[in-house]
Amino acid sequence: MKYTTLPNTDIKVSKICLGTMTWGNQNTQEDGFEQMDYALEQGVNFWDTAELYSVPATPETYGATETIIGNWFKKTGKREEVVLASKIAGGGDYTKHIRTGGFTKQNIIDAVEGSLKRLQTDYIDLYQFHWPSRGVNCFGVRDYPYKTATKEAENHLEILETMAALVKEGKIKHIGLSNETPWGTMTYLQTAEQHNLPRMATIQNSYSLIHRGYEVGMSEVSMRENIGLLAYSPLAQGVLSGKYLDNKTPEGARGTLFPRFIARYMSEGSLKAVKEYQKIAHKHGLSLAELSLAYINQLPFVTSNIIGATKMSQLKENINSINIDLSEEILNEIEAIHAVIPNPAP
Repeated sequence: MKYTTLPNTDIKVSKICLGTMTWGNQNTQEDGFEQMDYALEQGVNFWDTAELYSVPATPETYGATETIIGNWFKKTGKREEVVLASKIAGGGDYTKHIRTGGFTKQNIIDAVEGSLKRLQTDYIDLYQFHWPSRGVNCFGVRDYPYKTATKEAENHLEILETMAALVKEGKIKHIGLSNETPWGTMTYLQTAEQHNLPRMATIQNSYSLIHRGYEVGMSEVSMRENIGLLAYSPLAQGVLSGKYLDNKTPEGARGTLFPRFIARYMSEGSLKAVKEYQKIAHKHGLSLAELSLAYINQLPFVTSNIIGATKMSQLKENINSINIDLSEEILNEIEAIHAVIPNPAP
């Protein structure tokens, strides 16, 4: 395994991060335990979860994934070996069963306390804000939704002051963003600097070969401000494994069970690009998944690549991507496809 540090900290994290959002729906607790055991054996010490999980979000599955992780910590006693990240859910109809009112002081405190209890731990290494409530271009929305975005943005100062208190109490070590924009990210960073408050260490946004929108504005912020990308959906919800090509619907696959999860990645342009990237992979003796993950692993603005699997065979292949170095020839071939079919998925 290869390691780096969370930006502006001394916390060592694996370049591959274990995603967990299927545990408690597509995967059982037993499956989750097996994945955690294997990942840690392979040196994957960085794990990401959220109060929202498992997905799709429902009142019945709220907190299920954190509960499974907490049960594993209790069983193994290995909490100290893991750098654990979790998130407070953003607002909207999708999460009104969790809470309403946005990122208020009390809502943040309640969310943290709930996660700590489910995770059976007294601290979270990295606590993230899952998505802004003001309305931004994420989750398949390509452009800034200025017609529907709220006039008022989040109260960045109150949010950071609340997090500062939780850091002082020892319940949170560091903080991060998710599904944020350049404006939102810079506003948090500037507010933290002006008021001597905790600084966002990372930003968890979607990134894949068919969705490189992060490079329009955010990658420069990452590199100049030292706020690392935690890339999620690096396989575009499985589309970049090639398993959905030619109208295939694999039994038990997320896109088969929950088609809306992969809809953003299934346009004609996206599938055309997937086929082209698959040709490059096969030409060089790689699987499409290996090519897709290895590309992200080598990017200078990426702190860690969040992989997620429902099967152990997928998990093993995904983790092994860290051992694949792409040649200049392969990288140039990837860029040639990107130049012709840029960001086909929103």
